[in-house]
Amino acid sequence: MNALANNAFTKAWSEIGTALPVEPKAVLCVSAHWYVPKTAVTAMAKPRTIHDFGGFPPKLYKVEYPAPGSLEFAAEVADLLSPDAVMDTRWGLDHGTWSVLMHIFPAANIPVVQLSIDETRTPAWHYDTARKLGRLRDRGVLILGSGNIVHNLHTYAWGQRHLQPYDWALRFEKSVRSALSEGDVESLVEYERLGSDALLSVPTPDHYLPLLYVLAQRRENEPISFPVEGFDGGSISMLAVRIG
Repeated sequence: MNALANNAFTKAWSEIGTALPVEPKAVLCVSAHWYVPKTAVTAMAKPRTIHDFGGFPPKLYKVEYPAPGSLEFAAEVADLLSPDAVMDTRWGLDHGTWSVLMHIFPAANIPVVQLSIDETRTPAWHYDTARKLGRLRDRGVLILGSGNIVHNLHTYAWGQRHLQPYDWALRFEKSVRSALSEGDVESLVEYERLGSDALLSVPTPDHYLPLLYVLAQRRENEPISFPVEGFDGGSISMLAVRIG
């Protein structure tokens, strides 16, 4: 519902867009909601807006984010990740992508390509793979990871979105923030090492792995900041991590 909301989270997303020194030439998004047994790149000129959820108000299903795709850019991403990546002509932009981008770039005029998360691979593989994408930054591409560092829907307080976050969620987020600030890549990749709180905070890896694609873009002495903070429903961290 943040796609339609005007709250602290969506305002902060909007501010990320307006604070960029230059408009990116393209966006490569790694969304938690394209978690499949392959590494795929959306390869279409006009990606569809996917409403991959159920049980929400009808107006949410009418939202469209008509950003263009880019066959040329998709081919470049696939080439960088060769031989693991394949071109995909069926997916599009899922809500992990458009519900955020519609606040960051509301004009929907920047080409967007999605990269899937291969569910068969380890976190270390994802981090190493993401490092191959670093040269895209030099070409003006924004690499965006969309997920949640803490994401446990089994403990989510439905109907009580402003519930105070659980202690374990706070501790895990704090551990992640500390590791990010200290440059402790190993602990972030092998996140189970951050303690038993990780089991509750990351019951499945899909929402955590996008962080590794962002972290892999960090260069020596490059600053890390947290432009969005807070929790939703007690067990969803809305923390955003910015490199550079």
